Amino acid sequence: MTLTRYGFVLGTLIMAGCAANPAPIVDTKGVDPEVYARDRAECEQYSHEVSVAKGTAKGTALGAAIGAATGAIDGEVGRGAAYGGLYGGTRSGLDADREKQQVWKNCMRGRGYRVLN
Repeated sequence: MTLTRYGFVLGTLIMAGCAANPAPIVDTKGVDPEVYARDRAECEQYSHEVSVAKGTAKGTALGAAIGAATGAIDGEVGRGAAYGGLYGGTRSGLDADREKQQVWKNCMRGRGYRVLN
């Protein structure tokens, strides 16, 4: 598998993970739209403190190291590192995205909103 195909597989996995984590839905019945917009923006700022890129980079490095070690057993160090890096990066990116959404939901719930998902 070439490096281009690895990138395609990684992109596909990340998109699949995003589809698994839909945008949060908030019950806005009886809510002042201006206050809601301000609260939503403030909570989004808090959620941006979760670094998806940093988590993905760490996961890729760790996955590549584990994959290389595993690949060394059967003589496929490069392939093991590539697969491990793809898996580790994708997994860490998805975990960071999930954490980012959780921060946003907790913030909105803390402000009295009903987050439905």
